[in-house]
Amino acid sequence: MKIHLILSTVLLLVLVACTRETRDFQQPAALSEPASGVHMSELHPGGAPVPKPITNPFESNAYGVSEGKRLYESYNCVGCHAHGGGGIGPPLIDLKWIYGAEPANVYATIVEGRPNGMPSFRGKIPENQVWEIVAYVRSLSGQLSKDVSGGREDHMYGKKAESSTPKENPKISRPLGNPVPEHKQ
Repeated sequence: MKIHLILSTVLLLVLVACTRETRDFQQPAALSEPASGVHMSELHPGGAPVPKPITNPFESNAYGVSEGKRLYESYNCVGCHAHGGGGIGPPLIDLKWIYGAEPANVYATIVEGRPNGMPSFRGKIPENQVWEIVAYVRSLSGQLSKDVSGGREDHMYGKKAESSTPKENPKISRPLGNPVPEHKQ
């Protein structure tokens, strides 16, 4: 009887201690602030107050980051940035970001475009999808927590890892009519 009480207490503690990420499959009704509040400089005309930083609603959501990855490939961001390593466009896996690595800066880069190559996607990509892409782009350089960033391709099925392949003994096959040469000593 006492062991049942202990086991049920431990089970209850385990269940209470486990938390799981909430997956909101519905898009947020409205983001906290419009993206036009991007802060690029400490200089403000007339001493205007500094707006508070804009947060990305998808940066703590693994589903949002994986959707961002899918959209990154669907909108052909890989055409210029490859899979983060760069190409025509700058790499996204390094620590050198020309226009800033904050979510609002990445959002502004996608929506407004940048000189010398980055086109504007204003009106071409819905706002919630831009934020998902922003979350994925920031995950490429390790700016998101590891439990949110993807670890593997979910849509691809590959062969088993080489370390899990059982050992086999391959046989030497010879074409017909060619005997195995004898070794002379």
